[in-house]
Amino acid sequence: MNSPKDLGSGRGLLLKPQTEHPPKNVAKGLAVGVTAYLIWGSFPLIISSLNFASPFEIVVWRIVFGFAVAALLITVTKTWSQLISVAKQPKLMVWILAASVFIMANWQIYVIAVNGHHVVESALGYFINPLVTILLAVVFLRERLRSLQWIAVALGTIAVGVLTYDYGHPPLIAISLAGSFAIYGLVKSKLGGKVAPLTSFALESGILLPVAAIQGSIVGATSPGLQFGQHGFWGATGLIFFGVMTAIPLILFGSAAKHLPLSYIGLMQYMTPTIQFILALTVFHEAMPIANWIGFGLVWGALAVLTADMLRQYARNDR
Repeated sequence: MNSPKDLGSGRGLLLKPQTEHPPKNVAKGLAVGVTAYLIWGSFPLIISSLNFASPFEIVVWRIVFGFAVAALLITVTKTWSQLISVAKQPKLMVWILAASVFIMANWQIYVIAVNGHHVVESALGYFINPLVTILLAVVFLRERLRSLQWIAVALGTIAVGVLTYDYGHPPLIAISLAGSFAIYGLVKSKLGGKVAPLTSFALESGILLPVAAIQGSIVGATSPGLQFGQHGFWGATGLIFFGVMTAIPLILFGSAAKHLPLSYIGLMQYMTPTIQFILALTVFHEAMPIANWIGFGLVWGALAVLTADMLRQYARNDR
């Protein structure tokens, strides 16, 4: 998955700068935004259908075909000059390189988790991501938290403690996903509005192509080897499709962010882990003991407090 905070910061994904802002269309924004989150939420279904390939091979093709889609879109929109301009700026490329490292880690952990039947814990990772983001803002950006934000962080910390007690160890998958995703968002915030999301995505994917080549070579050299093309037309199509689906929600969300208030975006970000949580229980039939319900309940309570604070602050700023 890509960070909603990152995507939301890049308004006008495929549009050239204009002197006048087009009127907002909330209905259109909701339609494309919900579609983006539905796609992100469906990723466990897509990944599980690709279980003939190892998690490491799945990520290889995700990078390759994600970059192919980005390159095609840049060609169609004639924005190669923008990409080249960014590539010539070392200060920007340092942050893009860092973003590539953390999104690669996030993708790999997520695919391994879903293949290992840990969809519930993966959903937890994206539920607690906003709380981890807040902590990073305090540590690295020296931001001061409001009282409700501190309450939300405290509830999230207690939730992790409950789940640690239940698992017998910290929920490492959830923490790794939330941490890598939050750091990715923090790194991308350093780019500000200097790099369009499509350009950034293309550069990140391009940087990861050599990594994908090495990883693919290692997979190919070990038994049973690369499975692309070994499972007929639909097997290869599935691997390509997942790569394409890495880029499509990015584009849809970029369009949604142009038309929706920030409060809508903040609420919509919970759709993806909610869908994944429901899939974990209804489709993958993962266990959900009472301690898990308590832990998730605390997390949901923390998010409710965080959302209330966000809406109150948004209303205050709007006034």
